[in-house]
Amino acid sequence: MPQVQLSEQIFQAAERQAAARGYTNVDSYISDFVLSQLGGDSENFDAIFTADQISALEQISADIMAGGKTYTIAEVEEHFRNRRKEWLTNHAT
Repeated sequence: MPQVQLSEQIFQAAERQAAARGYTNVDSYISDFVLSQLGGDSENFDAIFTADQISALEQISADIMAGGKTYTIAEVEEHFRNRRKEWLTNHAT
């Protein structure tokens, strides 16, 4: 597999960004970052959203469109904090 060498400063910055975005390692973060910069299929979110996440988002959208439950910023932030914590627990290596 080809390898890329980074200066210590760039590696540390990538390491901070990877951790802040919930990546378990710098390699995954850099790989995703490079792929996003290459332009790939911007409409294909399969690698980002699971079927369960998509289903939950569709249900939330349907509820909102039907005049049902709406969410405050605080509720949304709490939800994503919990999801990130859950994801990190399940994917930590």
